[in-house]
Amino acid sequence: MLEYGKKIGLYDSREEHDACGIGFYANMDNKRTHDIVEKSLEMLRRLDHRGGIGADGVTGDGAGIMTEVPYSYFAQHVDFELPEEGQYAVGMFFTNEKIAGSKHEAQFNNYFEVEGLTVLGYRDVPVDTHAIAAHVAETMPYIQQVFVALNDVSLIERTLFLARKQIEYYAQKQQLDLYFTSLSHRTVVYKGWLRSDQIKALYQDLNHADYVSKLGLVHSRFSTNTFPSWKRAHPNRLLMHNGEINTIKGNVNWMRARQNQLIETIFGDDKDKVKEIVDEDGSDSAIVDNALEFLSLAMEPERAAMLMIPEPWLYNKANDTNIRAFYEYYSYLMEPWDGPTMISFCNGDKIGALTDRNGLRPGRYTITKDNYIVFSSEVGVVDVPESQVAFKGQLNPGKLLLVDFNEHKVIENNELKARIANELPYESWLSQFKVNLDLEHIKYQPSNWDNATLTRLQKQFVYTKEEMDKYLTELVENKKDPIGAMGYDVPIAVLNEKDETLFNYFKQLFAQVTNPPIDAYREKIVTSELSYLGGEGNLLQPNETVLKRIQLQRPVLTEAQLTAIEQSHLDVAHIATIYNGDLETALEQIGDKAIQAVKNNKEVLVLDDRGLVERSGYAMPMLLAVSHIHQLLIREGLRMKTSIVALSGETREVHHVACLLGYGANAVVPYLAQRTIEQLVNQQRLVGDISENVQTYTDTLSEGVIKVMAKMGISTVQSYQGAQIFEAVGLSDAVIDKYFTGTQTKLSGISIEMIDQENKARQTPKSEYIESGSTFQWRQQGQYHAFNPTSIHLLQHACRLNDYEKFKAFSHEVNHKRTDHIRHLMEFKKQTPIDINEVEPASEIVQRFNTGAMSYGSISEEAHQTLAEAMNQIGGKSNSGEGGENPQRFIVDEAGHNRSSAIKQVASGRFGVTSDYLQHAKEIQIKVAQGAKPGEGGQLPGTKVYPWIAEVRGSTPGIGLISPPPHHDIYSI
Repeated sequence: MLEYGKKIGLYDSREEHDACGIGFYANMDNKRTHDIVEKSLEMLRRLDHRGGIGADGVTGDGAGIMTEVPYSYFAQHVDFELPEEGQYAVGMFFTNEKIAGSKHEAQFNNYFEVEGLTVLGYRDVPVDTHAIAAHVAETMPYIQQVFVALNDVSLIERTLFLARKQIEYYAQKQQLDLYFTSLSHRTVVYKGWLRSDQIKALYQDLNHADYVSKLGLVHSRFSTNTFPSWKRAHPNRLLMHNGEINTIKGNVNWMRARQNQLIETIFGDDKDKVKEIVDEDGSDSAIVDNALEFLSLAMEPERAAMLMIPEPWLYNKANDTNIRAFYEYYSYLMEPWDGPTMISFCNGDKIGALTDRNGLRPGRYTITKDNYIVFSSEVGVVDVPESQVAFKGQLNPGKLLLVDFNEHKVIENNELKARIANELPYESWLSQFKVNLDLEHIKYQPSNWDNATLTRLQKQFVYTKEEMDKYLTELVENKKDPIGAMGYDVPIAVLNEKDETLFNYFKQLFAQVTNPPIDAYREKIVTSELSYLGGEGNLLQPNETVLKRIQLQRPVLTEAQLTAIEQSHLDVAHIATIYNGDLETALEQIGDKAIQAVKNNKEVLVLDDRGLVERSGYAMPMLLAVSHIHQLLIREGLRMKTSIVALSGETREVHHVACLLGYGANAVVPYLAQRTIEQLVNQQRLVGDISENVQTYTDTLSEGVIKVMAKMGISTVQSYQGAQIFEAVGLSDAVIDKYFTGTQTKLSGISIEMIDQENKARQTPKSEYIESGSTFQWRQQGQYHAFNPTSIHLLQHACRLNDYEKFKAFSHEVNHKRTDHIRHLMEFKKQTPIDINEVEPASEIVQRFNTGAMSYGSISEEAHQTLAEAMNQIGGKSNSGEGGENPQRFIVDEAGHNRSSAIKQVASGRFGVTSDYLQHAKEIQIKVAQGAKPGEGGQLPGTKVYPWIAEVRGSTPGIGLISPPPHHDIYSI
């Protein structure tokens, strides 16, 4: 079975996510009973619908339960003497071979003893494999428990953590497949590759009447695009998780960047015993658990959860000022772990639950009069008579719930957060020490460049008249990123005969399956454009010096604002990204300069290609330079001491800014684009004041980034920075591994040498004039578009005349005349064909055909009705799209013509959705993310609709081409 982070063919386990059933049942008066265990298992069984189920109906995605250590039960079921309660810990672990009696036992014992622990003995956990599928039983590891006596209980969590880490490193070296489900003196986790109703039957311990606990946390796993395994089941060691962390790659990178400092802060001289905080081969849930567990060694878990998954505070004025101050203060120290998330955590003394800022994962709870609490992702998981209900509630977006067994009650969100926020003088620190550099009122300063210099740079960075007139001008005039049409018909960058910018090799991912995108306009309260410059302080040693950083209201700046930052207290270094030799050597050189600059306490590194103003040479692809420095500083353990600013002539589009932020830039200064805006005003191609137009352009780029990242369900720029929410298409594995480490890619391609060649060729002007450009629309002398006058002419005439030969000519024109689309490079494997009698007849196959969801308002009622009638005739299904249908179409006429769409779509707040409409549906399709399609008020990341129709020679009047630029997504809906 493949582990997380591994690839085979087109499968990449980093695409795995899960959306699950989650819940806990506990007695807040610390009464231990077997009934709590039984009801928790019943809760889990009732969450079975939340778990994934295999085609055999027996195999699940994973299930588990966390309980207290059942002290009295274990005392009766081990063949060695146990100390009294609280004086020993239990480790539950999976291995591919039995540890007791093996060559590994002595080493395991030694690592415990080095940390002052005494191994009391090992126990084989009794299981009944008849309860699970045969193929699952074959993969079942040895399930064992180790009991260790605690000689000092003052820092027991840290001691157990160190012992476990060293045993895990030993296991890696020995190629021993080891996984600790838990190692604690308070809790124990039973879990596995199971369905919800199988865990009780598999684990015999859970059925014993002496197995008592005051709490039970359960989880039923539903993973999407994933392979289940024994260790991926929840609960994890501290938490269980329902949802995804969209920014997981960035969170892991930043955690790795700050881990040396954090490990030394907690462990001091023992720091070398801990090599990493998070296991990067784990699922996103396991990684969250790793981080929360580590932070909980230095603080209470509820405080750690608040740091990692903060509620929205920037635009939420309802919060208590101390709580707002707490969140703002820690935004200087840690980026949010962002995504649709609901977690529940437990250390034995406390159980907590927290929803993310969007509240896209439900959590409801009931408190009974006899002080029990039921919490779950749905109601009805434990039967509670209404007469026994004391309170019912739900966990709202960003809210925190805590069950404190010492206080015997639930501590409500506001009270709990107020307690935590009052532990340190956050509000006082902010009022006294926050650096208030008023960048918002610093105006753009018109340049003193002559037109010859500006034109020379525009030609070198391949600006075109088309971009100026139909992107930059449109963006400023309409104050939003122009929206592009579907229909990507130019070759992708790696196959394009035109020399492409490196930005075009990266495609923004977008939210899928259980992970809805955010409406960045209507849900602005959850978003944040904040970014920070300067070295980051120590997360575990909060004090006023943390606030030395400069808080940016948005990540796109002007040169004048950058100058103000350079004149502030921060120490800034410029690193030129101009080169003349080979690119790889030049990258190594700027890497050395960056390392030395950070060691010399430079708090901001400005990667600067303005040297081209004064001298000749080539500008490195800014995306490559930024990602290289970002990854290099992480590897060197220096990234948190500085920040990166991209001062770039190449950058001019929202996609470019998104890429730079996504690969580690803290801020971007698109200086040449801003000077081009100035030029457009001077030439009266834009009206108004130069400074105001440049500010509009700069602000709109930032707003465009918010919209792009919202399509991936990401709320904050801080989370997006370094999150690498992109897929590379056409870059070699060597380039990805060295310069864009961790980026997903399915199609390999060009090497660093080829990037160098293409970059130099691109920056060598072909003409003394600014090129016209042909990215957005076809031009006779421009780059190839699949839909051109010839192909459109052939298609139109084939359809009008019902001429099959013309259609074949069209097919040849589009499919066989060129070799610069991915489909042109694919061939069918030569195999012996199967007998045609074994193939399902076409009349059966077409019954599974569906049409796209297009409302009659978008294609005309006639076309909409014809599609429905045609699909009904062949037994397929047409889709109504949003907006309803004429009720007359629900009636089958005398000739038997059925004109009703079989699939009825429902969208939020849309007209035409009546009970009659729904009653005539064979299938109801609910549209979750309104406005996600191009042309409907929103867009897929990386796609644009341009508000014009190109006149195409040879086409029917009124018919034209609308083609997106080449950096747009190759995905389609």
